[in-house]
Amino acid sequence: MKVFAVMLRILLQFRHDRRTLALLLFAPLFVLTLMSYVFNGSEYHPKIGIVNAPLQVVRQLEDQDATVIRYAEGRAMEALRSSEIDAVINYESGKPHIILEGSDPSKNAAVIRVVQSSLRPAAQAMESDITYLYGYEGMSSFDNFGPILIGFFVFFFVFLISGVSFLGERTSGTLERILATPIRRWQLVAGYLLGFATVTIVQSALIAWFTIDILDMMMAGSFVLVLVITILTALVALTLGTFISAYANNELQMIQFIPIVIVPQVFFSGLFDLSTMAPLLQWFAKLMPLYYVADALRNIMIRGRGWEAIAFDALVLIGLCVVFTLMNVLALKKHRKI
Repeated sequence: MKVFAVMLRILLQFRHDRRTLALLLFAPLFVLTLMSYVFNGSEYHPKIGIVNAPLQVVRQLEDQDATVIRYAEGRAMEALRSSEIDAVINYESGKPHIILEGSDPSKNAAVIRVVQSSLRPAAQAMESDITYLYGYEGMSSFDNFGPILIGFFVFFFVFLISGVSFLGERTSGTLERILATPIRRWQLVAGYLLGFATVTIVQSALIAWFTIDILDMMMAGSFVLVLVITILTALVALTLGTFISAYANNELQMIQFIPIVIVPQVFFSGLFDLSTMAPLLQWFAKLMPLYYVADALRNIMIRGRGWEAIAFDALVLIGLCVVFTLMNVLALKKHRKI
């Protein structure tokens, strides 16, 4: 009977903690559904720009399910630099010269496979005439995914630590006592964010430096710009984490938000090719902060681009910081007793 009494108490706890019950039952279904859509995407078909190529070559490439687009020479390179296409094949003096976009090893391999299958007689000549706009031959997966991983780890740990720390301020009664003073809510939020931000900025700089200098990850652009993006990433995670913690009553409930807030970011950050997903999922990816973090860091670290290429991503992250900060101020209403 005592065993059943303990069992009944546990079941009653779950009955009263509906958030935990929902996590156990529905979070795995949510994650598995996302994975099914991500991994069941269509097969990737490379996009190839053609300059001065014979019609027979175009047909051979299309027979290999490549998307072939004819360009003038200057326009083809513009499309390649903006990543609209994966490669340019330029016929100079009757010989094909292949320029790969180069930032994604899997797409590079797809282009080379399609081209060599289409133009077998010229395969040996082509192998010695392949150049890379970005990246390099034999570029590792770590170099490709590294910028995404930097953004993810900064975001994940700052989100979790800031949320749990802010929750501790509430559960210990510190937040309630501070709110009983004449301090304004925006002043309290600003003070907390500045305090946490000091630590998270140091953490972001340490992660970026260690990954690039110690682990020797590819770095074609400015380290200063990498710091700017990682700091903005930390600030977005910080403001989001403190906001989410306002709706958690203990550390377990804070962790329960991870499958809902963090896991989708992994799927839509760029670790998996978004172009093979359904259009709705591609649109959904643009709602994720890590989508913009990954895009900016890859532009800097792999493509070596400057501020003009990452300005939009940076502005989106700044906008998210402002929105989440305002939401933090509003969330404090529920905790102010007087």
